[in-house]
Amino acid sequence: MNDADVKNLLAQYRASIDNIDAALVHMLAERFRCTKAVGVLKATHGLPPADPAREQNQIARLRRLANEAQLDPDFAEKFLNFIIREVIRHHEAIAASSSSETVNAASSGAENSAASSNGRQTS
Repeated sequence: MNDADVKNLLAQYRASIDNIDAALVHMLAERFRCTKAVGVLKATHGLPPADPAREQNQIARLRRLANEAQLDPDFAEKFLNFIIREVIRHHEAIAASSSSETVNAASSGAENSAASSNGRQTS
């Protein structure tokens, strides 16, 4: 294989890697859209941001998939743990935001009730 062939093959591999990286970013974005919806659902119904049993099942599942795909299962677990930590952080933020919105709505409702009983209106 001459230098030109090597450079051409290297460019092909790199193009494939670039496409895979783009796909990973889009897949992660979709995953986080789904987990955001889960976070809103959990916050709305007072469920905790983390679900350790589900997380352990997901880690075990991902390790099996990694083995089947001939990917280092330790790497796959580290990758999923990173994602899980980020998802929990997002869920905690959603829950905190939901709590403050509930408090604000409740206090706003109380102000509106008080204003109505005094014959005033508030916006």
